[in-house]
Amino acid sequence: MARSYRPIDGVLLFDKPLDLSSNDALQKVRRVFQAEKAGHTGTLDPLATGLLPICFGEATKFSYALLDADKRYRSTVRLGQTTTTGDAEGEVLVSSEVAVALDQVQDVLSKFRGPIQQLPPMYSALKHQGKPLYEYIRKGETIERELRDVVIHELVLHSYNGLELDVSVRCSKGTYIRTLGEDIGAALGCGAHLTALRRTGIAHLDLEAAYTLDQLSEMTEEQRLACLMPVDSLMPTMPKLTLDEVQVKRIAQGQRLGLDTGLPDGRVSLYGPQGFAGVGLLQGRRLAPERLLSSLAKQAATIVSPQIGVE
Repeated sequence: MARSYRPIDGVLLFDKPLDLSSNDALQKVRRVFQAEKAGHTGTLDPLATGLLPICFGEATKFSYALLDADKRYRSTVRLGQTTTTGDAEGEVLVSSEVAVALDQVQDVLSKFRGPIQQLPPMYSALKHQGKPLYEYIRKGETIERELRDVVIHELVLHSYNGLELDVSVRCSKGTYIRTLGEDIGAALGCGAHLTALRRTGIAHLDLEAAYTLDQLSEMTEEQRLACLMPVDSLMPTMPKLTLDEVQVKRIAQGQRLGLDTGLPDGRVSLYGPQGFAGVGLLQGRRLAPERLLSSLAKQAATIVSPQIGVE
């Protein structure tokens, strides 16, 4: 019998297991919820575990709210070996003796805090001419890449046993932790690669609130649905603007509103009598719709008379 899928809206914090791609994880969770539409907010390597926010239904429209967010990781960096991929999945290229003291480690780590530049790895999903870089390297081709600016907000050493570093990182978007590990190893003069990587947070979202596939599979349907966060949980720090019913209908029809809001220019979360309505773009006194809930289309079909304050 064909599986029956249904409309579900909300955000699930999922704890991705080892050796599962982000897309495979997405599909497994989607099947558990029997959701019609689902998407994730950022790829994790198969050898990485941890936080993978999954958006269902209307929430997929607003996953972009996390694109520029800082991310947090816990990682194990193995000194003395470099690999083809920068992690344990690749083949060992060079092995070196490790004779690095703790104070040397601390000194090198201090140099990687703050704004730094990274060369994106060939084994990555970064695209060149529409194809991810890893497709080129699999064919033996190397593509010239440009250094990119990233920021390491926090880099904390939890332990060092003479061979492995246990570190946590809070970094800006676009940071490659594999590359960070390799660069730390190069600066220590012995090379390095990652043996473990776990994403522990994205912006305000934390791994401690995430669910595993086993946990979700053992729940009742009611319990699983209770795990979902509302759509607007993706953007809690975005300025909020409340509209009346007429204004919501006008916005849903694609019209701009003239409003004195007192809010700064930029994106704002829109709320109407029924709750969250979408995201608008505020420029001066003009409010334009950016992305709205699909359910507002029904309201837009209702004809309302022109109102003062509508442009």
